[in-house]
Amino acid sequence: MRTEDFDYALPHDRIAQEPPAHRDASRLLHVAPDGTLHDRRFAELPGLMRPGDLLVANDTRVRKARLRGRVDDGSTVELLVLERVTDGIHRCLVQPAKRVRPGACVVVSDALSATCLGLPEEHPGARDMAFTARAGGDVEAAIDDCGTAPVPPYVRKELADAGRYQTLYARGAPESAAAPTAGLHFTPSVLDALRRRGVGWTTVRLNVGLATFAPIRTASIDDHRMHEEAYQLPSDAAAAVMAARTAGGRVIAVGTTVVRVLESCASSDGTVRPGSGRTRLYIKPGHEFRVVDGLLTNFHQPRSSLLVLLAAFIGTDGWRAAYGHALSNRYRFLSFGDCMLCWHAGA
Repeated sequence: MRTEDFDYALPHDRIAQEPPAHRDASRLLHVAPDGTLHDRRFAELPGLMRPGDLLVANDTRVRKARLRGRVDDGSTVELLVLERVTDGIHRCLVQPAKRVRPGACVVVSDALSATCLGLPEEHPGARDMAFTARAGGDVEAAIDDCGTAPVPPYVRKELADAGRYQTLYARGAPESAAAPTAGLHFTPSVLDALRRRGVGWTTVRLNVGLATFAPIRTASIDDHRMHEEAYQLPSDAAAAVMAARTAGGRVIAVGTTVVRVLESCASSDGTVRPGSGRTRLYIKPGHEFRVVDGLLTNFHQPRSSLLVLLAAFIGTDGWRAAYGHALSNRYRFLSFGDCMLCWHAGA
């Protein structure tokens, strides 16, 4: 399929520049199984679930991944820490990349600097950077002290509360370069209402990196190459998924990252097994979904692999109808925007 088939006009004023005052005050477009569209509020999500359904969320924690520094000629560069390669060495996106060649040193602060080791072939535009903390200090702590929340570049307004770019249920070491944004809408009251309704909840983890937010630059979606991202599917999460399926419940992924974890760990008969590793699963039209019945997701950028995944899930006509409705009805788009709940055929 042509990449231009996944293009649409997104006016700048529809791109949310800040989160809503309250997480669950965002709007929710419910795409019913029959394709009809219903305007809701996120706080109404529990009423759209059935007892016995299971929500699966991504509990990754976002790190303070954005660093600014200077190179030898005094010019300013920005580093976005994508992932740790090994102790002290991190793969980073660099802007502007041409200013950081192998051997170049970026001084972030008096306490932190980084030297470019090389240009990884599998990550065009990225650099492997060896970080050094002052007086042999802890590199991870220094990055955390110097870094800021990696809010996407299309958000021009400074984020007043960095915690709003983190889900309430994030845990573990901060390892993601972006938030799994479908989860930003959840509040304790929504989670409690889901529990009282008899809806299950479990978490997996995918550390969000370049594969999730890199745009498709090829003319055909088939020529796009996904980058690897680390994931974990714990044994209790796998057991919860299998129990829900066995009992006739629906499995609803909170975000595209969860879809990729579950589908990466599912066999052809729908059995989900625990595991961890790295996935470059690229879901596009024609993919046979083995596990996921429902998808809660934000509205995505044109020409993105996330939009291609959505098209695989509800069809080209489905996503175009939903996005057309959302644009006409002034939904907010992208990371801090509103969301949609949709269902795969037969759910």
